[in-house]
Amino acid sequence: METALDQSLGGKRAVSSIQQILLGIPIYVYISVVASKLVILGILWDIAWHMSIGRDGLFSAPHVLIYIGAASAGLFSGFKVLKTSFWGNDREKNKMVNFWGIFYSSLGGLFCIWGGLAAITSAPFDDWWHNTYGLDVEIFSPPHTVLLLGLMSVQVGAMVSVLAFLNRKDTFYFLSASQAERRLKRLQWMFVFTAGFLVTTMFTALSEFLDRWQLHGVSYYQIASAAFPVLLLATARGSGMKWGATYIAATFMFFFWAVNATLRLLPAEPLLGPVHNRITTYQTLGFPILLIFPAIGLDLLRARLANVNDWFLALPLAFIYLLILVGFSYPFGNFILESPMARSWFWGSSSWSYQNSPDWEFRYKFTEWSSTKGLGNWASGLGIALLLSMLSTRIGLAWGKWMQKVQR
Repeated sequence: METALDQSLGGKRAVSSIQQILLGIPIYVYISVVASKLVILGILWDIAWHMSIGRDGLFSAPHVLIYIGAASAGLFSGFKVLKTSFWGNDREKNKMVNFWGIFYSSLGGLFCIWGGLAAITSAPFDDWWHNTYGLDVEIFSPPHTVLLLGLMSVQVGAMVSVLAFLNRKDTFYFLSASQAERRLKRLQWMFVFTAGFLVTTMFTALSEFLDRWQLHGVSYYQIASAAFPVLLLATARGSGMKWGATYIAATFMFFFWAVNATLRLLPAEPLLGPVHNRITTYQTLGFPILLIFPAIGLDLLRARLANVNDWFLALPLAFIYLLILVGFSYPFGNFILESPMARSWFWGSSSWSYQNSPDWEFRYKFTEWSSTKGLGNWASGLGIALLLSMLSTRIGLAWGKWMQKVQR
């Protein structure tokens, strides 16, 4: 007959086995990483839905996916707050942030809770907006802005939740040396994935200003210089990996491409008129910005100038980012917009909303108003882009240094 001691030992072995599988990383951290993926997956699907089907309801499939991602991040983080606050010991509470004098939460958990609430709150606001004003014609409508801020908060929360365990270097009696090394690598890759999903969200939010028609306009490089160095450099530093920026940019590009390429294979038909472009499959956003190439340059230069002060490091990093971005993106514009080879499933340049005329004269060529003409205009415009890149780079380096210190 099994004794109470045997049962206790069996229970401890079962707990230890689960902990070994999780490698000492709490389940809410895994959930937050998955949630950071689900919310941007839902956003990309929702954009394709608008381009292909039209009007969507409060509980359309993409919306439900977004709600599941945002709610799961908030609920699991909220449960962790309650568990730690009312049933946790002093050792657990010392690793958390105290707020309102009663509650204890990880910093990442607070971001996830706020983001989840904002995202869910935006849902009825968005439905009312549609019923009042009709189909959105732009990404930055008021309800979408609230939603994007909430979803980005969830993704930042996931990153910070992973960082807290990545930086603490906790040791566990049930993990061997090889398992501890696996734990470190797992945390680093979890961080890379969440950072890549955050970059995807940022690019999606700015996609109206960074589409293929803008590739020969200086504003494209100004916006890209302001938006992405801060994210790439901060998260590259936070990851602790030599090729951090490269891995994060690759995650973003592959994820963005793979989601949209998969959607382009699925059947869809417009349910809201007028229909100008007859389609039978989902229409999606185009090919992503070529961040992988400047990211490689940033990683190489970071390694070479590892001991240089951040104030002096910002200039060469900003310059190499902009130089490589322009060097690859400008000629790529000729291909992705004008070449018949780009009008394939892989490149997606033939994707076109059902609301647009298929015979628009600028569908496959640059417009006068989106292309910058004249050497002087390019020189002054790229000068502004370099200043923006320097500012973004410097903020990114500072943010990355803060990321390396996060332990709560």
